[in-house]
Amino acid sequence: MSKIDRLEIRQLRILQALLREQNVSRVALQVGLTQQAVSDQLRKLRDIFDDRLFLRKSNGLIPTPLAEQLGDKIDELIHGFERLLEPGIFEPSLVEGTYVIAATDYAQQVVLPTLLSKIRQQAPKLKIIVQDLDIDSLSDLMAAGKINLVVAFPDFVPNSYPCITLFTEHHVCVVAPDSPFAGKKLSLDDIARQPQIIASPSRPNFRGSIDKWFEQYGLKRNVVISAPCFSVVPLYLETTDAIAFLPSRALVDGNLGIIDLQETPVSFDVISAWHPRVSDDPLHNWVVDLLRSEIEYYSA
Repeated sequence: MSKIDRLEIRQLRILQALLREQNVSRVALQVGLTQQAVSDQLRKLRDIFDDRLFLRKSNGLIPTPLAEQLGDKIDELIHGFERLLEPGIFEPSLVEGTYVIAATDYAQQVVLPTLLSKIRQQAPKLKIIVQDLDIDSLSDLMAAGKINLVVAFPDFVPNSYPCITLFTEHHVCVVAPDSPFAGKKLSLDDIARQPQIIASPSRPNFRGSIDKWFEQYGLKRNVVISAPCFSVVPLYLETTDAIAFLPSRALVDGNLGIIDLQETPVSFDVISAWHPRVSDDPLHNWVVDLLRSEIEYYSA
């Protein structure tokens, strides 16, 4: 074993204290050891540095020339070790690199515009990749660090991941503006029989998130078109006889007819989630804080 491998931070602290106090008993009190333990550590230091380091005198110790030379070096080393434990100061304007956000098309419409605006204002050197959600590989991509943040619905994200709830949303039943159902009040039984369009961003199928609500009433929806995202559903409504359920915040253009329901659809959360491995990353926590600052706005 080399000499450097035998040297411990605790021994450097004792040597630093001995140089300052030049008294074994006072050093023992400061470091919480017995005088014998301090003397044992000094004996090991003498062997490592091949020098007596201190000579005894009637009321204490006298450092050798080598010990005095070591003093400034030891102070610098210990200060460096202490800096390892200091939290770094995060400055958004200096951040460079790439941050990847995976989001549903709904979240890309409703949540990300404000978030991206804030990031660009405060961290102009940071590059952002926004990508669609790939449900089947999402967990693996997050674990591998290829996705930093997810903005989606709870069902799309592993429930063991840390997350924050941005707001609670609800569905609105919509049709083309010239539909005979626009502005009318219908029962769920009437709605279930009508041809419907769903948005299925997770997988191409004919089942939507609101199906469970219909099933609570013993009803099955007549889904005839499955779209890959919410943003195209209004276009399809305008050219078909179908109806659809869309999140209320996705209705930005106001050119759809609303069907007044006799029953109120169940609400659902919109969340932001991340892999536990990035929970202590300053950049990630800064982005999450930006989202948190918008929660009151979203909830208004």
